[in-house]
Amino acid sequence: MRKDGLYIGIDLGTTGCRAIAVDATGKIHGEMSAPIPTPPRNGDEVTQDPTVWWKAVTGCLQNLLKQIDPQRVQAIAVDGTSGTLLLCDAKGSPVTPAIMYNDRRAVQQAKHIASLTSGVSGAQGAGSGLAKLMWMHDKKLDKRAQHALHQADWISGKLIGQYGHSDYNNCLKLGFDAEKMAWPKWLNKLGFDSALLPEVHVPGESLGTLSADIAKTFGLPSDVEVLAGTTDGVASFLAAGPTESGHGVTALGTTLVLKLLSDKPVFSLEHGVYSHRLGRYWLAGGASNSGGAVLLQYFKIEQMREMTPLLDPESVTGLDYYPLPDIGERFPINNPEMAPRLEPLPGNSITFFQGMLEGIARIEAEGYQLLGKLGAPALSKVFTTGGGSQNPAWTRIREKILRVKMEKPRSGHAAYGSALLAAGVVAKTFS
Repeated sequence: MRKDGLYIGIDLGTTGCRAIAVDATGKIHGEMSAPIPTPPRNGDEVTQDPTVWWKAVTGCLQNLLKQIDPQRVQAIAVDGTSGTLLLCDAKGSPVTPAIMYNDRRAVQQAKHIASLTSGVSGAQGAGSGLAKLMWMHDKKLDKRAQHALHQADWISGKLIGQYGHSDYNNCLKLGFDAEKMAWPKWLNKLGFDSALLPEVHVPGESLGTLSADIAKTFGLPSDVEVLAGTTDGVASFLAAGPTESGHGVTALGTTLVLKLLSDKPVFSLEHGVYSHRLGRYWLAGGASNSGGAVLLQYFKIEQMREMTPLLDPESVTGLDYYPLPDIGERFPINNPEMAPRLEPLPGNSITFFQGMLEGIARIEAEGYQLLGKLGAPALSKVFTTGGGSQNPAWTRIREKILRVKMEKPRSGHAAYGSALLAAGVVAKTFS
């Protein structure tokens, strides 16, 4: 380990890639991003050509390495969207497009999986990696395949020149049992070749060093290690900076996503709750359909910025809203028939806006309370990421409703969480 070593985290999202270089203390030394074309949607089907990820990663890395001394780089870790899956051959060439995390075609396969597994599996629902693998198997798309890989797995494979490796966070939705650290036996009843499943590593564990070609292409030392990565959601949690059981991270983006650091795993199929492993801890979480998407149905971003100073967080509107962008809710109430509740309409848009913010904050509070009822610890502190974290009035509204301290996140970028993984900071904090 060099005292002046640098560590790179790469985050692959739906429409962009970001790379961040940090030192052993977590201080940022360089940062770069590159766009990825939006995945085309065809009804329930959402796919992407994996080669666009690699193009974005190479562009990001080349520009990042202009900001730092490449000879100081010691390790790289990659995160990607959870549940995105592709099949590739032994050399890593894709034999299918990537079926994206929000693809919902595998409904029948999800029902079959649900009939075999208990409610403690993360492989539930049409969005799971396992349902997608089953769909590809049923369509006989796995005939020429050697590996089923997630986004982060495939990019890590490109870096080391070897494929078939993953981590226990990405593999949760593929059916991996992170408590027993094994693939469960019931997977054998699904009929596909289990040799497709990746070898599962602890996030931050070494997968190998850069291939000679990659080291030469980027001008990096040949001994740079590529470490097992994680999902974008877990990387975002790590980036925010929570360290103790009871610390929560709320992502106020298009949807409302909660993650709570817990001493034990929490699962509830009924409420859409599952847990990622994080060293000796667990990340219990759920995602509501409420969030930024419903706000944008009524207000433009500029309008919300103009109205924010006019809000009165110390006075409650009394409006009992449950803001949803459409019919259906997942968490803390799992009801696909649930309708949005946005009446009565007040006399002015500022009160309406504040009523919606209060409604989303109540959903957040109910979510954390539900996690507590299911066995997670009581919420003691909240770090907030996403666009909504920039709204000071909303922060105050949430602070009053949640009755806990609001902490500023260390970073709002998942790539920073992956960089901390590469630097070994995560292992020290959570092992």
